[in-house]
Formats: sequence, C-alpha cells, structure tokens
Amino acid sequence: MKIVILGTGGRLGAALMREYRERYDPAGFNHAQLDLANLDEVRGTLGGMNFDVLINAAGFTNVDACETARDRAFLINAEAPGILAEICNEKDAKLIHFSTDYVFDGEKRSPYTEEDRANPISGYGESKLAGEKNVLAAADGHLVVRVSWVFGPDRPSFVDAMIKRAQQDEKLGAISDKFSTPTYTHDIADMLPQFFDRGVARGILHFANAGKCTWQEYAQWALDCCRDAGIPLKARTVGALKLSDMTNWVARRPVYSVLSAAKYVELTGRASRAWREAVADYITRFYSKK
Repeated sequence: MKIVILGTGGRLGAALMREYRERYDPAGFNHAQLDLANLDEVRGTLGGMNFDVLINAAGFTNVDACETARDRAFLINAEAPGILAEICNEKDAKLIHFSTDYVFDGEKRSPYTEEDRANPISGYGESKLAGEKNVLAAADGHLVVRVSWVFGPDRPSFVDAMIKRAQQDEKLGAISDKFSTPTYTHDIADMLPQFFDRGVARGILHFANAGKCTWQEYAQWALDCCRDAGIPLKARTVGALKLSDMTNWVARRPVYSVLSAAKYVELTGRASRAWREAVADYITRFYSKK
C-alpha cells in the first residue's frame, strides 16, 4: 500500500511519518515542499504520483490568524481539500482528511456526535467545515476525521507550554471554563490504518482520547505526572483563569467541544484510552528522558 502524508512539518503529520515509516514507507510533504495555497502545484505534484491513501494533516491552524487572513484560510482549509479529493478520485485512492472540534459552536453540553449540526463561530472553524463539505462532496469513500486538542512530541502544544512555564515560574494559570479532550498523536497513528481501505468507513468520524477536561485540569494533570516522574518543577498547582480573561484573542472559541467517539467504538470494537493515561504515557516517554 502506497501512502502520501501532507503536513509532515506539523505535530500530527510528523507523528504519522515517524509511526508509519517502517511499515508503509510513506512519501511525505511539509509546507516548504508542497504549499496547499498553490493549487496548481498541488495538482502537478500529486497528480504525477501513484498512491493508495492520501492523508491530509496539513492546514492553516492559527485560529486568530484565520480571522484576519480569511482568504488564505479558506484556500488552504477548504479549497485545497476539495482538490485533494478530486485527485484521489482520479487514482481510485482514499483521502483521509483531518478536521477539528472547532466546527461546533460549543452550545451543547454533552459530547458532539457526527450527526450533530456543525455551526462554527470562527473563521478557522468555518474554513475547516467548508473543507469537510468539499471532501465529502467529491465522491463517496473519503474519510474526514475530527480530532481535538492534539498533542505529541513533534511540535510543542498546550501541554508542553504549561510544563515549560512550570519549570520557570512558581505560579501559572489555565482556563477552567472551556471543555474538550486531549488527543495523543501516537493514538491517532495507531488507530488510523484500519481505515486505509476505501471501502471501510467513509464520511465523518470523531476520534479523541476518552473523557473530558478543562485546560486547567489538563495542565494540572501534566504537572502531577511530571512530579511523579521526578521532573523538577517550580510550580505545583495550576490556578483558574476564565475564558473571558483572554482579551488578546481575536477569534471566538467554543466553550464545549467534547467529541463523542461512540461511532469509532461501534465500527472498531475498540475504545480509545483515557486522556489522563495518554498524557501520562507521553510525559513518561518524552520528558523523563530529558
């Protein structure tokens, strides 16, 4: 099976390349090697390749920048995925396109299912939803995987920023009134191959580690894991901040964007591990060695 991965300079794409290198020997492109904003380049480069699966982990993911650069956001997050789906159709290949929990408005207070109506409240969410629609309109057989709060070793995320700050400062805080679920890139890479066949699972699929938390709970658990692993920190507790305190943010964020993985469990018979277990594993594997 021949696999191409886009976005290998990012947190998820880099993890997929690393995890699949020995098993699949994938071809990978980072932003410098293939710019999704250049649709002619995308057509020319990918059109000349043979592959069975195209994984799009690339995107314009700066939520605030998407508000001020909407045209670029829609070009990369919406138009390009539609082109990728068309290229895959020509090759009878499967496109697996990654999307986000930010397609929801956050008004619901129970986990969002794939059947819930998307109603984004930011330019980022709007562009990602448009990309989903373009992928699914291109042909039957492609898969959109929505993930949330992705973390992993290849590029710093929220959890890494909190640990770094705790190593430097005695006090730190994180938002206590915004809810979602951390999702480990290693777990995404582990679950994805079962969906490589074009005849298996199409449409939209939610995947996240199990459970829910606030950013404050997420950060506190990370600090607790560091302490248990003997990693020295100056800060021991994470104070509570309010979403309304984030006055420097340009874009609105959904207050609640927990993704239900019930469809994933139904399809695979497997439940994703709890987010606390995944975060503890990450810290043990990548921080204990430092």
